[in-house]
Amino acid sequence: MLSFQRSFSVCPFPILPLQLPSPMETHLWFVVPDEFKSVSLLNQYMELLSPCEKENVLSMRGEQLQKQALLARTLVRTTIARYQINNRVVDPRSLKFKRNVHGKPELEWESDGGQCPSPLHFNISHTSSLIACGVTVNSSIGIDIEEKQRKIKNNILAFARRYFSLHEVEHLSAISDSEVQRQEFVKLWTLKEAYVKALGRGFSAAPFKTFTICIKNGFRRGFDHADDLESGAPEVVVESSDHPERLTNNWQFGLFELVSSHYAAVCMEKDKTSDAGMSVPIRLTVRKTIPFVEDECISGTDAVVPIAGLIEQF
Repeated sequence: MLSFQRSFSVCPFPILPLQLPSPMETHLWFVVPDEFKSVSLLNQYMELLSPCEKENVLSMRGEQLQKQALLARTLVRTTIARYQINNRVVDPRSLKFKRNVHGKPELEWESDGGQCPSPLHFNISHTSSLIACGVTVNSSIGIDIEEKQRKIKNNILAFARRYFSLHEVEHLSAISDSEVQRQEFVKLWTLKEAYVKALGRGFSAAPFKTFTICIKNGFRRGFDHADDLESGAPEVVVESSDHPERLTNNWQFGLFELVSSHYAAVCMEKDKTSDAGMSVPIRLTVRKTIPFVEDECISGTDAVVPIAGLIEQF
């Protein structure tokens, strides 16, 4: 068990305030758990959490799971606190959260007139080696990250038949190279997870089999076909498995490699003020952080490599 001692030196470094993301802009922040070695820093993070969050962290079995849970809640709180809400700097300890009817976490937003729907949306995803938090304004967001070397215990096609649509299974079945097939499976899974999380309805309310992820001009040939990359990354769209003619064109996707070791997917609702039929790129900013210590913007570097979807890095 981690030994968290009460510390009164909370927030030793100021959180520099940032402007809220603009329409069709996503800010993605992430931490690498293995880089957090300081017990005193982890103690400071513990003081940011609510009593319920602290209880949840300490209920985890084993130091690694406790540390990951602590960093996940710290990342959410310190990320949201960076943004000037109602033109004021927010103490990360003061933030309050709720869950929608399907269990998706949301920020409790208070204005002069009382509680109202929050314009700031966030979503979190984690593996044992990386934790990420995505932020948008006035657009629902879902993110997912998966390790590129994720191993599938079951036969990939048998697993896909349980969870994927018929068209997606056919796509995977056409790939003869087992390693390429595994990579394609992980990419599809990452996109589907991000979409379901953006919907905010949970897996049971939006089973993976009920929709198909389509890669325009590249679905049948895979994500990395050279012809597609020469003219830019292929666009990602969703269609209903029951009604293929129904495309849900109010969502925008981005799929990319993150720090060479992970696949990351962002799904966000299109700006309601734009033409519904027009594809507007996601303006993506990616930052690696150790809260209260240092931040590093890695957008536009080799650490963020677009694979599919419309993405502009900033």
